[in-house]
Amino acid sequence: MVDPAANVGLPKMRVGFIGLGLMGKPMAGHLIKAGYPLTVHNRSRAAVNELVTLGAQAAASPRAVAMNSAVVITMLPDSPDVESVINGPDGILAGARPGLIHVDMSTIAVTATRRIAALEAEHEVIHLDAPVSGGEIGAQNATLTIMAGGDEDAMRVVEPIFKVLGKRITHLGPSGCGQVAKACNQIMVAAQMVAMGELLIMAQKAGADPEKVVEAIKGGAAQCWTLDNKPQRLFAGNRAPGFKASMQLKDLNIVMEMAKAYAVPLPGTAANTQVFNALIANGLGDQDNAAVISVIEQLAHTLLKTKD
Repeated sequence: MVDPAANVGLPKMRVGFIGLGLMGKPMAGHLIKAGYPLTVHNRSRAAVNELVTLGAQAAASPRAVAMNSAVVITMLPDSPDVESVINGPDGILAGARPGLIHVDMSTIAVTATRRIAALEAEHEVIHLDAPVSGGEIGAQNATLTIMAGGDEDAMRVVEPIFKVLGKRITHLGPSGCGQVAKACNQIMVAAQMVAMGELLIMAQKAGADPEKVVEAIKGGAAQCWTLDNKPQRLFAGNRAPGFKASMQLKDLNIVMEMAKAYAVPLPGTAANTQVFNALIANGLGDQDNAAVISVIEQLAHTLLKTKD
């Protein structure tokens, strides 16, 4: 096995970042501010140009990123996107040297992750799956929760990078375990978003102030991250994405595929998946995942009141 520690030269190793979307761009920015020599690539040029002004180096392809990096991070929408930047004449593997560590921080299917890890091992590239939770706000504030699977030595090498990006970092076991944890996370997130929508509309329609109801129940057993962070945005009429509803549905579809593969009944998650399906069918996939309340509003014929 290639020793991942061989990648460590200077305290700030050369890092590549592929995928500069809502979360990837601020994550890459934190690495620049922390002093990491950063090479970036993205399909659209605007985010690349912005990071270049902060000190990053632009790369024309994933291959060029890999050639210039000891660690390559990918932050992409789905399994096919990750696989497309790995394979081909301009992919990561085309430019990778033995010992390169590829950290995939995307949320993708565990089956795809394990397939990618096996392929990269054939090229002496070390794969870590490290999906995150916390959305755009967590990416901007460097408070992401990072769930990692893969080689322990490689994990130790990249841990200083993770500490720049997040606050809770957990190594869960072999390849794929990070994606398993993220799927479990999305089961809970979807349940909270749907439940929040239901309770806000029920409170209002039954004659109580939803804002006061939230403050009351946050002090009891209903307390959760969603109630701590999302209602005030909804009361302000802000349904702009911190985490897009379309991505929530994508993750739920991954969860349901896993449930089928491992013969796990998920009746609650199946119902929540259909609620998010309705949201996307209504053309609201670019809104925040908390905007799933609009499905409840539609069914209840009641719009959540917002502050003037």
